Amino acid sequence: MRTVREILNKKGNLIWSVSPDASVYEALQLMAEKEAGAVLVIENGKIKGILSERDYARKVVLHGKFSKDTSVIDIMSDKVIYVEPSQSIEECMAIMINKKIRHLPVMENNKLSGIISIGDVVEAVLEEKDTVIGELTRFIQGS
Repeated sequence: MRTVREILNKKGNLIWSVSPDASVYEALQLMAEKEAGAVLVIENGKIKGILSERDYARKVVLHGKFSKDTSVIDIMSDKVIYVEPSQSIEECMAIMINKKIRHLPVMENNKLSGIISIGDVVEAVLEEKDTVIGELTRFIQGS
């Protein structure tokens, strides 16, 4: 069973963040530059929330607001769900499905150590399935 730690070892621990008082436009620029679907909102070294493309679409665009005039704190999700490096990929997938979220910050010993996305989790699940299929094929073929 693969773990969050394995995903982070493969993809790295880069974390993109903005401050709560940054404009939504600044956050979107960072997300576009880094090809990220979300950024963490951090103030004084503490996570205050997470801002995703979904937050932007639902809380700015649909409400007729303007990204340059809206602060991140006004639309971010402030209830952030975390996972630990030792948690399984299957646990993460269940959390993401049940909570309808696409990003999970990873905390280890009360310290932020990375973030994983639904894409990372799906990729890890598919890699694990490919490995199992390969092993079963070799077993069946007697090699």
